Amino acid sequence: MSTLFDLLIAPFADFGFMQRALFGSLMLSLGACPVGVFLMLRRLSLAGDAMAHAILPGAAAGFLIFGLDILPMTVGGLLAGAVVALGAGAVSRFTIQREDASMAAFYLISLALGVLLVSLRGSSVDLMHVLFGTVLALDNEALALIGGIVAVTLGCLALFWRALVAECLDPLFLRSVSRLGSPVHFVFLGLVVLNLVGGFQALGTLLSVGLMILPAAAARFWASRVGSMCVVAVLIGFAACVCGLLLSYHASLPSGPAIILSAGVVYLASILLGTRGIVRARVAHRHRTA
Repeated sequence: MSTLFDLLIAPFADFGFMQRALFGSLMLSLGACPVGVFLMLRRLSLAGDAMAHAILPGAAAGFLIFGLDILPMTVGGLLAGAVVALGAGAVSRFTIQREDASMAAFYLISLALGVLLVSLRGSSVDLMHVLFGTVLALDNEALALIGGIVAVTLGCLALFWRALVAECLDPLFLRSVSRLGSPVHFVFLGLVVLNLVGGFQALGTLLSVGLMILPAAAARFWASRVGSMCVVAVLIGFAACVCGLLLSYHASLPSGPAIILSAGVVYLASILLGTRGIVRARVAHRHRTA
């Protein structure tokens, strides 16, 4: 019994930094995982990855001017994400290029510019902090920021839920029967950027999208309704955060990658064992052909 306590409870009971890391990562899961479900249903998962890189130059500019101060880096990330989202949308609307190609172009430029800006002033340690985050170093200011982002996200999801679901299923129908089509699209992009900026504080620009997409992708193998998928995705995100932090503590591994890899393990297991996974599909097929 004491061994289980030492393995599972003691790291969070004994150390304040582990408590803050757990609280912050659970809040991130609560906001980012439902957004990831809508990204996946819209077949925009890779666009989420692009947006995660898009915030880098703004965060890097904040770092260049103010150092590792959370507020300037957050504001910079939000501005950069908005510029890339609007720029890619404008290019796809007014030229022959599709949105996925313009988004990829903007994301590559943003990633290179952000790394260059960090390198102008910071060391390799600072660069690693911006790219991969430091969830174990979350302070009260960062937790307050993440909490605010989660509150805004859940409020917007509750307010625009039906419109968001309708746009996933048939965006042309939504625009034909309601004026909410275009506004909801931009609200959703804003939520993506907002949650990526929140995840940036803990997981960095390269891993924040992982907590958004992997639990959502895993939930697809366990549920078929949008609401159920969001709940399952959040629970998977919670489990990945707890397991990742414990693995990081006991094995002395980087905490951010440990969380994302834990989510990845759940995703791979869901492909095989989920109610809509490979094994269940094979069993059902054998019963039908027997």
